[in-house]
Amino acid sequence: MQHIPLNIKKLSLLIGDVVVLYASLYFTLFVRYGEAPSQILWQQHLWPFSAIFAIWLIIFYISDLYNLITATNNSKFYALTTEALFVNFLIGTAFFYLIPNLAITPKRNLFIVVVITTILFLIWRQLFNITLKSLLPKQNIAIIGLNSQVRELIKYFNDHPHLGFRIAFILFDKEYDEQGTFNIKIYKDIKNIKKYVKQERINTIVLAGNLQRTNELRSCLFSCLALRVEFITLFNFYSKTLGKISLHSVNQMWFMENLNRGGILWFDKFKRTYDIILAIVIFITTLPFWPLIALFIKIGSKGPMLYKQERIGKNNETFNLIKFRSMIEGDNNRQPTVHNDARVTRFGRFIRRTRIDELPQVINIIKGDMSFIGPRPERPELVQKLQEEIPFYNERTLVVPGVTGWDQVCGEYHSPTLDDTLKKLQYDLYYIKNRSLFMDLIIILKTLRTVLMGGGV
Repeated sequence: MQHIPLNIKKLSLLIGDVVVLYASLYFTLFVRYGEAPSQILWQQHLWPFSAIFAIWLIIFYISDLYNLITATNNSKFYALTTEALFVNFLIGTAFFYLIPNLAITPKRNLFIVVVITTILFLIWRQLFNITLKSLLPKQNIAIIGLNSQVRELIKYFNDHPHLGFRIAFILFDKEYDEQGTFNIKIYKDIKNIKKYVKQERINTIVLAGNLQRTNELRSCLFSCLALRVEFITLFNFYSKTLGKISLHSVNQMWFMENLNRGGILWFDKFKRTYDIILAIVIFITTLPFWPLIALFIKIGSKGPMLYKQERIGKNNETFNLIKFRSMIEGDNNRQPTVHNDARVTRFGRFIRRTRIDELPQVINIIKGDMSFIGPRPERPELVQKLQEEIPFYNERTLVVPGVTGWDQVCGEYHSPTLDDTLKKLQYDLYYIKNRSLFMDLIIILKTLRTVLMGGGV
């Protein structure tokens, strides 16, 4: 049985959720009117509820309910589901009561839909997880070679079994003393690769070594083509699976191949267009609230409304990043913020948590210093130090920095330490390689989730 790719599993979740929503509407009408809904009654409810359901599905996505790891039935899943359904109920209520021309009565149908949706949604997700654990086939992987990235993948798959990956064996022709740790078979006989692939029903062979070093290995792997096995380099498999770039494989050639390839240059121009339009819209619609924000900032502590700090932009050019001030001015050493930083004012904590302090950056976007999406711009003194310690760190400035980015929505908190900066660079490089309108939309939705769930420093 062939492995079902992750995107198919997520699509299955989405299709199932759509079925649940429309089934809930059908059962609501049945419960409310005591009989199967007539065609007229169904059509009367179909389009208004379809509009609501479209918004609800976006809320489900923002709430991370299409993450196969989160989708497991645990406390986090139930908490996120409760929050999402509550928000959806509020949105549905606002929709019906703010649009008086709808011919749907009584409005309590919405409440019944939410109740039935909750029941069917939890049952459906339970069934999906049972199927995911026991019935859906896993992707059997063979890895040729062993290094630190392979060890990282092994740990990642052990920690996230719902992704459906199983490393069946590793072909490694040297001594290996960690076999018991990971409980993975280790084969050394190159000539029997085809036999091992058949025996373990391998779907994918990940190439972690250099095939140029031995003709025998290359020939034996070539003989596996008839088994309809997918071959993929460790670099591409690592990037595709973990959503970040392995720094061990990045060199000058990587940047030449990925920075300006294909239609990315056209995307960059289009991105600048929608950046300007969206920034102007946000600036105009929020400007009436700026004086009120300024008043609360002034009440909280003495100092200016806006805070400016020099940052490194595209091509290493410096610019002044603009924010609403969230810290005290006196006794402020301007060091990077830490958890529960005493310099942050009470109102400052609120605007940081809700990301309101980032609003003035629309001015930076209009000026062209920044984009909505991109690697976060760093302070010059930090960049200078990091460039000396991390290879290719400076190359993240080859694209316009952003208000938010792939690293900010990856689900990990990265401190200013060297190790975390390396991890952050991996996500930044992944965005640089894969930047697109679709990826920007994903980052925006995930950022909205962070804001709505009270994320932020």
